[in-house]
Amino acid sequence: MCRWFAYLSKSEPCLLEDVLIVPAHSLAKQVHDHYLPMLAYYEPDSNARDTDKEIKLRNSLYNLDGLGMAWYTTSRAEFGECDGPHPAVYKVLRQPMNDPAFLSVCANTSTLAVFAHIRAASGGTAITEYNNHPFQFGRWLFMHNGVIAHFSTIKRQLIAEISDEALQLVRGTTDSEHLAALFFTYLEEKKGATAWGTSHTLEDVKHTLEKAISKVLEIQKQVVAQPDASSLNIAITDGTQLLCIRFRNHPTEHPPSLYFSTQAGVALNRKYPGHPDMEWTHNSQTLKDDHEHGEHIIVASEPTTFKKQDWELLKKNECIMVDPNMVLTRSSVEIAY
Repeated sequence: MCRWFAYLSKSEPCLLEDVLIVPAHSLAKQVHDHYLPMLAYYEPDSNARDTDKEIKLRNSLYNLDGLGMAWYTTSRAEFGECDGPHPAVYKVLRQPMNDPAFLSVCANTSTLAVFAHIRAASGGTAITEYNNHPFQFGRWLFMHNGVIAHFSTIKRQLIAEISDEALQLVRGTTDSEHLAALFFTYLEEKKGATAWGTSHTLEDVKHTLEKAISKVLEIQKQVVAQPDASSLNIAITDGTQLLCIRFRNHPTEHPPSLYFSTQAGVALNRKYPGHPDMEWTHNSQTLKDDHEHGEHIIVASEPTTFKKQDWELLKKNECIMVDPNMVLTRSSVEIAY
């Protein structure tokens, strides 16, 4: 499975190097190493062990098929070209730690919102930069970990549901990007032609995503006699708010791992004490106190620190939403299957 990392804050920028490169278990190092606490059982009080199929699904050893990163900046807004933050996107086929451009950007860029993704290609899809996540539609970003079952079989029917405007932005061949295009098609239908350039309530985003996923499951049932389950861990942001789901339409099997933290960002910021694996170059007296760190959230396929107590595993078929004021809401994913 792929691995991804999302950071959002209203007031506390993160240095990309601090969150994506420096930690011992940063996303850049998850190409060949995994840390998956709290996943020995389906549920904490259950005796049901994960199946070999699930373990193999989420524990592929290597994520070598592409890197994608997008961070939000207000540069265009400062020149009057858009309202609010807008994403800058970087994609490459090199490994993160072997790409000098990625290392340089991360060392010199801070942001209030970032999506980053390392890919493990599935289903024979091409290894190309166009297939790297995240996918951008206007000011919005979309990234996915998992697989739409029978995508090649239902692709023609799925494309028929996508608007011409959304389809024109599809550059790759993945199930993920086509699902993104379907989501943004429905968002456009709901909110009009400017839907991708403005912000919307998280409730609207959630309902639109549920509609898109429901349509995929409906098409699968129409085309395939007994469709396999699909795993859909999805993150969506406009740079000021965040929605993530961990979903699999199977009665017992679970989706790939997905964790969140509202504490770990303190240890992933060199302005504060406790950054893992960082040799400090400034006087400790210049460090801020932990309580000064702004509210934030990190959602990631794997914890990027080894402080297990700072992380929580999303439940199966759970949605978390973080609004522009950093208010976090948890709810179930409302999709029948």
